[in-house]
Amino acid sequence: MKTIPYFPGCSLKDTATPFETSAQFVMEKLGLALAELDRWNCCGTVSSLTSDDLMHHLAAVRNFVRVQDLGETELVALCAMCYNTLARTAQRVNGDDADRDKINQFMDRESDYVGDVKIVHLLQVLRDRIGWETLAEHSTVNLNGLNVACYYGCTLVRPKSVGIDDAENPTLMDDALEAVGATPRAFPFATECCGTYQVVDRRDLSIEHSFRILQSAARTGADVIATACPLCQHNLQEAQRELSGMENIRDLEIVYFTELLGAALGMDPTALPERITQSLQTTAAAQADQGGN
Repeated sequence: MKTIPYFPGCSLKDTATPFETSAQFVMEKLGLALAELDRWNCCGTVSSLTSDDLMHHLAAVRNFVRVQDLGETELVALCAMCYNTLARTAQRVNGDDADRDKINQFMDRESDYVGDVKIVHLLQVLRDRIGWETLAEHSTVNLNGLNVACYYGCTLVRPKSVGIDDAENPTLMDDALEAVGATPRAFPFATECCGTYQVVDRRDLSIEHSFRILQSAARTGADVIATACPLCQHNLQEAQRELSGMENIRDLEIVYFTELLGAALGMDPTALPERITQSLQTTAAAQADQGGN
């Protein structure tokens, strides 16, 4: 089986383990295993945007050196925030000899980074290396009847220089889920901010932002919201809990897009969110009734 180096990031080893587990299952089913990067370290979470602050890019570059030492030039990220941080650092140091030289001088116990590692998101791998037709062919479970609102948030599509899709009207996640039979539901808040780290000291602000996203998705008739960001998943889920029971608020399960793909490719239902398994059971029952008639 072919392998590709992948960067898990901190959340996927703690609060977002279902994201990693389902992604690994999906990729193995498709014949391209995710090989966890040896000795990886935190990406730094966010990269500095100031021109004189190079050291905040050091954590990301250390991971690039690990990839380089493997003889590889591509690194896959799952978490949208990790992808954004790694991609922006690569964009800066790959194209600036002076910055790269400064970092190499600081990393006196590492191999010199030569500046050729490319950061890609798993959705790009699915589109460009696997293809939607192949993804559909490997689907063994029918997701027909499952309405999904794909929430991209900020860091997958902004800034444009590292965004994986159009910042105003992205469709990459929708295309992946449509390939396995789900029904994407477009909604206007798909790329709005959920409040990100404001949840730490301005939880009210995060709840407000997340409420608008949840409400917008619910109005489309979506059964679940799919995301690629552990922080977005957390904020939306927390808002869901706080607002549960309010009038005109319909509960939506917040899942990772890889969990939906995993369901379609035959992942153990007991390892999947309840709303997904409920939908699968409902669809199976409806198909059985049609068969009996």
